[in-house]
Amino acid sequence: MTQTARLYGGSLYELAAEEKLTDTIMEQMLEIRKIFRENPDYVRLLSEPSLPKKERTGLVEEAFGAQAERYLVNFIKLLCERNILMEYAGCCEEFVRRYNADHNIAEAVVTSAVGLSGEQMKALKEKLEKLSGKKISLVQRKDASVVAGLRVELEGKLLDGTVQSRLSGISRRMKETVI
Repeated sequence: MTQTARLYGGSLYELAAEEKLTDTIMEQMLEIRKIFRENPDYVRLLSEPSLPKKERTGLVEEAFGAQAERYLVNFIKLLCERNILMEYAGCCEEFVRRYNADHNIAEAVVTSAVGLSGEQMKALKEKLEKLSGKKISLVQRKDASVVAGLRVELEGKLLDGTVQSRLSGISRRMKETVI
């Protein structure tokens, strides 16, 4: 994340907190980020310097003006005007980081070979909440190389319960014993 994204995302968060709109703006920010990811040509158009700023901000108003919180629409327009719309994803990250810090929420990324069921996700979330003492926001990723078990990243710590990790541990202990 760039310094620009930290600055802008943090400023939007402070405004949203002051206006008691953090939940609403975060939800809308993440939805718009998803729209931007699904439509990269639209983002390129909004970032095109040959297109007058007034036209770019008009496109933002047309797309989001009636649906999104006014502060968020104006924020996106500001990014367009300053030719830094590509920083939007980083601004979202900073907003979410600040929100999570203020609400005692930790994000945990769980990686498995196959998707976990809702029941498994709930059980894992409860266990991680007890372990960390925080509310947990779980993000699920699939990686076929995991083969079996789970790998969880939580607040900079890696909890690796994969078969590969266990086999590596056994192999390491065997080498230590033999030497």
